[in-house]
Amino acid sequence: MNDVESKKRPGLLMILSAPSGTGKTSICRKILQQFPDIRFSVSSTTRPPRLGEVDGKDYNFISKEEFLDRLARDEFFEWVENFGQYYGTSRKTMDALLSQGYDLILDIESRGAKAIQKQYPRAIFIFILPPSLSDLKSRLSHRGESAAVMERRLRSSLDEIREALWYDYIIFNENLEEAVDRFRSIYIAEKSRRDLFTERIEAFFKDQLS
Repeated sequence: MNDVESKKRPGLLMILSAPSGTGKTSICRKILQQFPDIRFSVSSTTRPPRLGEVDGKDYNFISKEEFLDRLARDEFFEWVENFGQYYGTSRKTMDALLSQGYDLILDIESRGAKAIQKQYPRAIFIFILPPSLSDLKSRLSHRGESAAVMERRLRSSLDEIREALWYDYIIFNENLEEAVDRFRSIYIAEKSRRDLFTERIEAFFKDQLS
């Protein structure tokens, strides 16, 4: 099957979730470098950018007023509110990329993932975990936030980690390169599923019988 033909098939939707400080952003960046045809769905958020974040690349940073206006127009496929800030996935952007045959990574939390699971049952759900709770605490402490904010993030992280039990795959990020290799293996395996090649298998046998 050539590249033109492969683009006719809807892309693979991969949902990536993880508590803060587990390195999922680093994993995504390396996967995107290895697979140019994978796209990353840039979410919109009302929170201010952190140091080093780029508008349109890490997030689409918009005002609360604009977010609520777009929400009222049903432009978000899924959305959540966290610590007083809003996050949402553009329905138009996601559908356009998938219909063009691009595989897509969505970096969202478990509440949004559940909403997507109901509408995209064929999506792949991957959860990233830190090596241990003590490691997670250490990573959160390096964010430079107050003790109260860090404690709140830790409680939120623990609640989210409990949701990992229903995900399809779990990756413990003990070593970044190994975690990337596991993600890569999951992706390659899912792209090789039999049901994705039904038409090609049928064509193969028709060629043999002709």
